[in-house]
Amino acid sequence: MRLVIIGAGFAGMYAALSAARLRDLEGRSSDDLEIVLVAPEPTLVVRPRLYEPKPETLTAPLQEVLKAIDVVYMQGSIETVDTASRVVEGVTADGMRGRLSYDRLIVATGSRLFRPAIPGLAEHAFSVDQLDDAIALDRHLHSLADRPASNGRNTVVVAGGGFTGIEAATEMPARLRAILGQDAKPRVVIVERGNAIAPDMGAGPRPVIEEALQKLGVEVRLGAGVAALDQSGVMLSDGDRIESATVIWAAGIRAAPLTAQIPAERDNFGRLIVDRDLRVPSEPSVFATGDAAQATCDDLGNYALMSCQHATRMGAFAGHNAAADLLRIPTKPYHQKAYVTCLDLGEAGAIFTRGWDRKVEMVGAEAKKTKQEINTVWIYPPPADRAAALASADPERVTDL
Repeated sequence: MRLVIIGAGFAGMYAALSAARLRDLEGRSSDDLEIVLVAPEPTLVVRPRLYEPKPETLTAPLQEVLKAIDVVYMQGSIETVDTASRVVEGVTADGMRGRLSYDRLIVATGSRLFRPAIPGLAEHAFSVDQLDDAIALDRHLHSLADRPASNGRNTVVVAGGGFTGIEAATEMPARLRAILGQDAKPRVVIVERGNAIAPDMGAGPRPVIEEALQKLGVEVRLGAGVAALDQSGVMLSDGDRIESATVIWAAGIRAAPLTAQIPAERDNFGRLIVDRDLRVPSEPSVFATGDAAQATCDDLGNYALMSCQHATRMGAFAGHNAAADLLRIPTKPYHQKAYVTCLDLGEAGAIFTRGWDRKVEMVGAEAKKTKQEINTVWIYPPPADRAAALASADPERVTDL
C-alpha cells in the first residue's frame, strides 16, 4: 500500500510524521505501508516569518527527519492528479516527467497570494508570500541604499491591512533604518479597502494594533485600494497617488492551483471542502489538509483558517486518518477548539489573543517574547530522532494550546 503526500509545508510535514507514527504504533513496516512525500525541496519554508530580514535563512531541513521515520522523499513538482486512476504526474528534480500511483493521497499543497489584474501589479509589486518573493523584496530593500535620498525611496506602501500586511508594515521601519541609516526617516503606509485595520481581528484587539501603528509612525489609509502601480509609485482608487519605490502586496491568499484538479466542491478560496476526517467526500481516496482544505474545527460553526497553527494540527489528523484508512482501523475526526493569535508589531511588541472572539491576553514586550518563541521554536520541525519525531505528531496534542 502507498500513501502519497503532496507538499512539504506545515500540513505536509505533519501528515508524514503522523502517518509514520500510526504505522509504527500498529507494528507495521514500510513494506506494509509506504509513505511518500513529494515536494520541490526537502525543506520546510518557515512562511510565517518571511516578513523578517534575511529570509534566505528561514528554512529548516526535512530530509534527515523523514529518513529517521522511514518516509520516502521524492524531489519534484506534481502537475496533474488523476483520481480515477489514482495516479499523480509531475516533473522530477532532473527535469524528467514521472508518474506515481497511490492508494491514498493527501493534498497539502498550501496556498498562494491572490494577485488580481491590477495594472502594474505583476511588474512592480513585491510580497512576502513565498521564499523567493521574500528574498527578492529583501534584495530590493538593500538596493535602496544605492539610490539618492528621496521621498519615494524612503516610502513603502503595504497593500492590505490584514495579518500579513500589519506584520510586514510594522517590521519595515526598523528594516529600512538598518539599511538606509539610523537617521533615515522611512514612511510606511498601509492601504486597506475596508473601513478598519485588521478587519479579521475584531474590535477587541484593534485599539492595541492602532496604538502600535501610531507609535511606529505607520500611516493607515482606509476605504481605498491600489488601482494601478508603476516603477515610482501607486495610484489609489480614491484618486490619490503615493510616490513609492517599494509596494508590498498583502491582500489575500487562495489555495494552490492543484486543488482545482480534484473533482470536488471548493469554497471561495479554492479550498477543497472536506469532512471531519479531512477526506474529500466525492473522492474517498483523497484527503486534503492545511490551506488546501476547508475543514470544520468544532460544533460551533468555526472553520480552520489558512494559518500554520491550523495546518500543523490538520496535517497530523490527515496523516493519521489516511494511514488508518489503509490499515483498516478507526479514524480520528479532526477538531481544533483552542485557537490563539499572536501578531507581531515590530518594535512596538506584539499582541496575543485567545479564542475565536480574540480575547487579549498579552501585549507589548510580554507578547513579543511569546511571538519570538513561536517563531523560533514551536513551528520548527522536530529533531531527526525517530522516537522524538514520531511522538511530536500525536494528532490530539499537536498545537494543543
